Order: sequence, then structure tokens, then C-alpha cells
Amino acid sequence: MYLHIGEEVMVRASKIIAILDRRLLQSDWQSTLPDAASKSIKNISKHDIKSVVITEENIYLSPLASTTLKKRMDSSFEELLY
Repeated sequence: MYLHIGEEVMVRASKIIAILDRRLLQSDWQSTLPDAASKSIKNISKHDIKSVVITEENIYLSPLASTTLKKRMDSSFEELLY
């Protein structure tokens, strides 16, 4: 199963480690990442960043709210069950 995280980008749901609300992070959160992790940041937002999606390979800065992404994940799981 894949999750659409904005701007025509989809990631495999099983590879997602966390989805964080951007407002919960400190303004300088990127400077606290190790060099290897900071190189894997992909800003897919053309406007405001609303959430951060952490996968096994990359960190995506998404234009979609974390609540929207959660609803999409929940509805996808429900479809699999029925």
C-alpha cells in the first residue's frame, strides 16, 4: 500500500517511520540531524510545510497536514480489511 503525501509523491506505507506535525518541531530542527540524514531531506512542498514524513530512506517535507495523512492511512487500512 502506498500513501500520497502531496505534490504527486507517494511512499510505501510500510516504509514510514513517523509523520510529524511541523508546528511541533523547533524552528532549527534540521540543524540537529546527522549529516547523513540532512542529505536525505526532500522538500516536496511548493508552499508551506505542514508535516514531516520520515521513511527508512528519506525525510519528506509535505504540504499536507499530519491529520490529513493519518486519515488517508486509516481509510486505506479500512479498505484492505473489507
